[in-house]
Amino acid sequence: MKAAIYMGKEKVEVKQLPMPECGDNDVIIQNIYSSICGTDVAVFNHGPNTGHKITVGGEFGHETVSRVAAVGKNVTEFQVGERVYPYPRYAKNDTKRAGTIGGFSEYILVPAARRNHSLYAVDERISDRLACLIEPFTVGCRAARRAQPETGENAVVFGCGTIGIAAAVALKYFGVSKVMICDVSEFRLNIAKELGFAVCNMNSGKFKEETIAYFGTAPSLKGETADVDCFIDAAGAESILDLFMECGKIESRFVAVAVNKSLRQLDLLHMTYSQKSLIGSGGYMPEDVADVMQIMASGKWDLEKIITHEFSLDQIEEAIRTASDTGKALNVTIRF
Repeated sequence: MKAAIYMGKEKVEVKQLPMPECGDNDVIIQNIYSSICGTDVAVFNHGPNTGHKITVGGEFGHETVSRVAAVGKNVTEFQVGERVYPYPRYAKNDTKRAGTIGGFSEYILVPAARRNHSLYAVDERISDRLACLIEPFTVGCRAARRAQPETGENAVVFGCGTIGIAAAVALKYFGVSKVMICDVSEFRLNIAKELGFAVCNMNSGKFKEETIAYFGTAPSLKGETADVDCFIDAAGAESILDLFMECGKIESRFVAVAVNKSLRQLDLLHMTYSQKSLIGSGGYMPEDVADVMQIMASGKWDLEKIITHEFSLDQIEEAIRTASDTGKALNVTIRF
């Protein structure tokens, strides 16, 4: 089989590897489409230890939709030809392999496969192209859930990548009234507009004015501010938490889902008197998979708009470089 192998900073090689052997309790799946994650881009551009635990000389990729190619003699839950979503946390029975299950390989061995654990059936209403976005959408859905949304509330999402848009869509699915997406890429913001979201280009320097105009006003410890109940950071810029502290209304909530290792100082007295909340969101749970399946199958949003480029496996280096350009690309996929 063909497999993309990570060879270090700015280098990926497509090699021929032996087909995996299917044990009695295992399933082999054949990838149909895979999506390039921001962590794949980070480890490509900056070298090892900057994305998931992607090792030099190893397979990688984890956002994929596949079809069952072979089943072990003891397997009764799956049939050859069935379309499935491999759940990265458990696809290899090793949570440390969540980012390296082999999404950029033609085939993946799923040991001791279990339905609704390591493999999920994909709703027939979801296209192959869209189904490879199930994994990043579960991350965004988890962030939206962690925001504790209530019907009629308002929210701002920072970051107009796949996870940011997924979080915005999930917030609407959970009943949030108004959602604005903020970014600095006009290309990406135009796609968010096409999906029906209000947007703010942070380069304008008018975040407070634009959010007040869209959401109305509410009180904060620092005076009148926008009536935004939750802020979701899917971008990772250090200025976003500062913006929340400055502009967040009383009882507002901040969810961090972007990868950001910076150490920060907080005014805890301000947090106490404003009754604000800081919430972390990492990964996803089975309930998020179920909700994402419902969101995608509903057809309410034309989510394939997020996919701006498609490449073959042999073009994976070009694909990752394309995904790095936020001014010209949003989601980039590999077609098998």
